[in-house]
Amino acid sequence: MIRIGILGDIGSGKSYIARRFGYPVFNADEEVAKLYSNNKKIFIQLNKVLPKYIHSFPINKKEITNAILSNKTNLKKIIKIVHIQVRKKMNYFIKKNKNKKIVILDIPLLLENKISKKNDILIFVSANKIHILKRLKKRKNFNFNLFKRFKKIQLPLDYKKKKSHFVIKNNFSNKFIKRDINSILNKIS
Repeated sequence: MIRIGILGDIGSGKSYIARRFGYPVFNADEEVAKLYSNNKKIFIQLNKVLPKYIHSFPINKKEITNAILSNKTNLKKIIKIVHIQVRKKMNYFIKKNKNKKIVILDIPLLLENKISKKNDILIFVSANKIHILKRLKKRKNFNFNLFKRFKKIQLPLDYKKKKSHFVIKNNFSNKFIKRDINSILNKIS
């Protein structure tokens, strides 16, 4: 099985690109959202370490946002609890798809959390910063301060790009993306 890790900036279109490959995708952001909605154990743990902020189950995203923005250490506390479960979900996904030729890992902190393996193919999604900000501002509940807080825990984009085997320039045009993806798939298979 070939594991492809998708890297890039927040809002660069990593999830969009990941889905265009046509192979099973593990989307860490979607898994986190499911954990907040369905996992009572996560709620209990977060409520225990952040009782001032986390009160309701299913966990309200606004409570998470308030916790992150009020204190620099709260994001680390949340990550410590949530990422263990996300990693378990990823391992289950990989096991479930072990007979697939390729799987796509859409995990924003793939390198930061040392999830990638030596043989993974890393693809960097490059996009114009102005386009990214325009797209982010259109997102429901976009919070610029939260965006900055998440940027601080990420490795520099230049480093991620250097570590990548391929770069896809996302100009948000499906035609060119499909061409680039086909080119990459031809080279790796």
